[in-house]
Amino acid sequence: MSGNLTELQRARLRWRARRGLLENDLIITRYLDAYETQLTDEDVVALTQLFELGDNDLLDLLLARKELEGALDTPRLRSIIAQMREL
Repeated sequence: MSGNLTELQRARLRWRARRGLLENDLIITRYLDAYETQLTDEDVVALTQLFELGDNDLLDLLLARKELEGALDTPRLRSIIAQMREL
C-alpha cells in the first residue's frame, strides 16, 4: 500500500497517536492532518515505533531536545520527526 490507508487504518493510527501530554497530541494531530493521506505502510510502522515511546521522551524528540538513537535512528523516522518539527 502506498499512501492509501483505509478509514479503519486511519482511525486506528489516530487512536494509537493519542498521548498523555497535550503538546504531543497537538504536534501529532497536526502531522496526521497534513500527511495522513500520503502515509505508506513503512510510515505507519515507523509512527507506531514512535508512539511506543514514553510521553516525555517523545516530546523531547519533537521539540529537538534530543535526537533519535539506536534502533529508532532510521532515515524514515528522521524524516517523520523533521516533518513534525516543521509544523
